Amino acid sequence: MREAPSVVIVKRLLEKGARVQAYDPEAERSARAIFKDTISYAQHSYDALKGVDGLAILTEWNEFREPDFRRMRALMREAVIFDGRNLFDREQMAAEGFGYYSIGR
Repeated sequence: MREAPSVVIVKRLLEKGARVQAYDPEAERSARAIFKDTISYAQHSYDALKGVDGLAILTEWNEFREPDFRRMRALMREAVIFDGRNLFDREQMAAEGFGYYSIGR
């Protein structure tokens, strides 16, 4: 994880004053070693969405591929997704009511 794009993105967000709440069950130990307590760590994927202004998808675990979009929108303060893994279809995301930014597509 030392050279992962997610590390660069999270560091830049922190530099800009953002509060970061992360969820990645496979990389949490590594993230804690890098970020310590400068970010929050959610125990479940939907917990990471509570009250957020946006979601950045920086990993592509299968559990992220078919989420409950209605539940996501209800948890998020702002329904905005920055998708670094291009998991979703733009038209579907618009129909679901999300501002959707597919990165690198």
